[in-house]
Amino acid sequence: MNKVSTWFTSDTHFGHANIIQYCNRPYTSLSEMDDVLVTNWNQIVRPNDMVYHLGDFTLGGEKEAAPYFARLNGRISILPGGHDKGWLSKDEYTSKSGHSIVILPPLVTIKLQIPGLSQSQIIVLCHYAMRVWDRSHYGSWQLYGHSHCNLPQHLKSLDVGVDCWDYCPVSLEQVTEEMGKVSM
Repeated sequence: MNKVSTWFTSDTHFGHANIIQYCNRPYTSLSEMDDVLVTNWNQIVRPNDMVYHLGDFTLGGEKEAAPYFARLNGRISILPGGHDKGWLSKDEYTSKSGHSIVILPPLVTIKLQIPGLSQSQIIVLCHYAMRVWDRSHYGSWQLYGHSHCNLPQHLKSLDVGVDCWDYCPVSLEQVTEEMGKVSM
């Protein structure tokens, strides 16, 4: 039986041509960017892996969002960002793996078991970075997007946006490694 992995990402901005120039992304066209983002995602995310997308999935409406979801592997849960309003009105999307897309509230706290830790790790998810968050002074982590890698790391917070991670989702193991580099 294959182990299910957990991934985090943000700010894919599928279908958003201006993001290439705004973030100095290394693509010559919108179709190239979209295709590379989908390929990168599907090369590492398996059909039953869990993916938390922390917003700004696409600027488009539901007709634009559905085909992107249909191209991506995994069990995708998404917290909306500022650019997601256009497609949130439809409540059913499906991933390439056949899983329904789960739309979460804008702020979510999850607990995940990290190998080597005796207790579950509390992780606060939001599209936006926070200076403090639920149990931030007690070892919880905060993962965010929105800043496109333009904010310095603060406490145990981390930008999981594609612009920081070679245009790929970041694994729970990679997040754990990064959090191990930061002292409270």
